[in-house]
Parts: sequence; C-alpha cells; structure tokens
Amino acid sequence: MTGPRTRAVRRPRYPVTREIDEQTGLGEAYMRSLVRTQLRLAMRLCLVLAVVVAGLPLLFAVFPQVREQEVLGAPLPWVVLGGLIYPWFVGCGWWYVRQAERNEDDFAELVDRTSSTRDKDRA
Repeated sequence: MTGPRTRAVRRPRYPVTREIDEQTGLGEAYMRSLVRTQLRLAMRLCLVLAVVVAGLPLLFAVFPQVREQEVLGAPLPWVVLGGLIYPWFVGCGWWYVRQAERNEDDFAELVDRTSSTRDKDRA
C-alpha cells in the first residue's frame, strides 16, 4: 500500500479548569485532592489546639505547685490563659491561613502546569 498516512482521530482534550468546571471525573479527582489536603491541614491544627486547650487545665490539676506560682503578682494559670494563649491562637490562625493559601497556590500551579502540558501535547 502506498496510500497517504492518516492520523488517528484523537478525542479533544479539555483544559483541567474546564474539567473542574464541568465536574467530570478528572475534575472531581482534582477537587477531592484539594479538599482532602485542606481537611488534613485543618484536622492537624484542631488536634494541636485540642491538646493545648485540654492539656493546660490538666497540667494545672496534676501539678498544683504550677497552679500556685505567681508571675508579676498574678497567678500563673491566669497569665498563661489570659496573656499567652490568645496570642498563640492568633499565631495559629495566621499560620493556618498561610498554609491554606499555599495549598491553594500549589493546586493552581498544578492545574496550570497540567493544562499547559496538555496544550503542548496537542501541538
């Protein structure tokens, strides 16, 4: 046979953003990945907060000498709970937002990289 070569017809590929918008299987997989990553981050932070919030009263109950200490004339539990824990909570909130934004940026980069790779494959 000496006929001209014909190329196989390819199924058109869509950008990943379109896959996500149309909620296809691939788009759902990408979104599940992002949601799972964000949930893992939130669960880790909640676990740390729960350990600290539950641990401080337990510390003061188990070690009464710690409870009786004073700092600048105020009982140590009041200083820790009233003066140190709230800035720590704010710091944890700041860290959480920063990590969540980093996760979203990584996701956007992955989607852009996948889309650009697909565009190059088409060319």
